[in-house]
Parts: sequence; C-alpha cells; structure tokens
Amino acid sequence: MPSLPHVSGETVVRVLTDMGFVVARQRGSHVVLRRGATGCVVPLHRELKVGTLAGVLKQAGLTVQEFVEALRA
Repeated sequence: MPSLPHVSGETVVRVLTDMGFVVARQRGSHVVLRRGATGCVVPLHRELKVGTLAGVLKQAGLTVQEFVEALRA
C-alpha cells in the first residue's frame, strides 16, 4: 500500500471532485463534499497532515491507493 502524500486541501478537493464528489457547501476554511449519501469535510490548509488526510479518505470511503491513483491521473 502506498503511503499518503503531502498535499494541500485544494488539491484534495480537486481530486475528490474529479472522482465524482460535489462541493455541497463551504464555511470558512472547510469544504463539505458529497457523493450520494457519502460526505466528507476537507480543511483548506496549505498542507494537510497525514492523519487529517487519512480521516478525510475514511469519511469519503476511499482507500489510499484509489486516492493516489486519482492524484496521479
């Protein structure tokens, strides 16, 4: 399994929208994305900590490998 990359919050939002998520709303520096009944909250920080990114992926129901493949595409 690949390790989690160091990416910004904006990059995570871009990758998730490419994967079919839609921005539901934003309040301050947090963006709420939805895909069907699944949703996740992404903070718009310059660099997300690895644990924060892992939590976002867990909320989104994605594996690390799926995220990394979408990031490279």
